[in-house]
Amino acid sequence: MRILALVAVALFAVGCNSYVTPGRGADMSTFGFNREALTDASVQKKLELKPLASFPATLAVVRVQESGYSSYRGHGYGEGKYSIVTARDSEVETDATFNRIARMPQVTAIAMLNRMVLPPNLTTDLQLREAAATLHADIVLIYTVDSVFRSNDALKPLSAVTLGLSPNVGVHVTSTASAVLMDTRNGYVYAVAEATSKKGQLANAWTDEDAVDQSRRAAEAESLQKLVAEIERTWTNVVAQYTPARKAG
Repeated sequence: MRILALVAVALFAVGCNSYVTPGRGADMSTFGFNREALTDASVQKKLELKPLASFPATLAVVRVQESGYSSYRGHGYGEGKYSIVTARDSEVETDATFNRIARMPQVTAIAMLNRMVLPPNLTTDLQLREAAATLHADIVLIYTVDSVFRSNDALKPLSAVTLGLSPNVGVHVTSTASAVLMDTRNGYVYAVAEATSKKGQLANAWTDEDAVDQSRRAAEAESLQKLVAEIERTWTNVVAQYTPARKAG
């Protein structure tokens, strides 16, 4: 009977999917507990940076994208590790968006960086800070928008969206807008912000390229609006932290 029972268990196991146990947790002593050095030189250098901007401040604003960036309505300027989008898409980056930034407390003005003050070779934030210095801006607001298309039957990002697919194939675009507030003089990072927007569409509703691109622009516009709201909240904290308190009387 015991042998028959073991055979039955074995047959049952063969007929079911196997459960693979997850891996073990990481050895937490790896993360700083066994260190002999006090501080890594590169980390120490960043920690020693101090804010140098004075408030109220002028902001230089610039949009960066990957090197060789190209969209349905424009392309990036410059070569190297990133490119600059100098031509604004009015449906995505509206005047109202930048007016909100200009109206933030302790902001005297905003200046958009363009190819007149930017070199063609872009490798680090130094090129942006030098361009901002040319415009006498105290802080650089650097932002980017990352848009990814995925179908509901594919996990990997789509490199191309096939038009007129069957109505049961949905395609989703996710746009994530990210920003950093950086001191023009030494690259000190005051704050970072990020926001995401998602839009879905049945692929058979897209009959031309402009229809697809309209969905992208809608997602990007929404993510930027959310990002500006995050920047406004973050900027309030920056001003409170770095503006010297006025003495009474």
